[in-house]
Amino acid sequence: MREYPAGDDALLLDFSGQDSPARAAARAAEALRAATADGRLVVADVVAGAETVLVEALPGVGVNELGVRRVVHDLVADRSSGRAADSNSAGPLLVHTVYDGPDLEAAASMAGCSPDELVRAHTAVLWRVQFMGFAPGFGYLVPDDSSDKSDTDLLAEIRRRSQSRPAVPAGSVAVAAGYSAVYPRDSPGGWHLLGRTNRRMWDSSAVPPAVLAAGSTVRFERADR
Repeated sequence: MREYPAGDDALLLDFSGQDSPARAAARAAEALRAATADGRLVVADVVAGAETVLVEALPGVGVNELGVRRVVHDLVADRSSGRAADSNSAGPLLVHTVYDGPDLEAAASMAGCSPDELVRAHTAVLWRVQFMGFAPGFGYLVPDDSSDKSDTDLLAEIRRRSQSRPAVPAGSVAVAAGYSAVYPRDSPGGWHLLGRTNRRMWDSSAVPPAVLAAGSTVRFERADR
């Protein structure tokens, strides 16, 4: 892990040199949020990226760099001793999905399996929101460490489409480059569309408007209709 100052009140943790940068960043962000929640660390926000974590301090306080390093060190120690990080206490969000997407067969072929096997792997994995971005309510989901490696490896074989679509319908369930997501609104997109759900991921009149948040977990469940 490399550290870079980000102005006077933030610290950027870079995990790009790790064997699995996305997973390392996701685990570190989760541990830092947990430390903030239980009072071990006092920060304004923890913002995860694809391979980085931005730790924002309270205005004028400055980043407790030693405290941040201690949390990350404890995370590595816990993993070495076999202790897993705490799961989201609220439990995973269930997303009932009809797997009839236009890219299901192509994605399965890319993964070297049948469409049914791809659906089985996608529903078997426990997905965790690594970060939010692209559009309001769009969560980038990565496999949780508790998921079976054979399933995550299979899904990681599915790359982005060679050409993006100018319009992807809201509720589309998609995968690309080891990530999964539900499109919260009609938008362009270059991920493989496996299916669709009626669950609304963004409601500007709700509090909070986004169903997902960084660190929350998701399970996809196959539906007939």
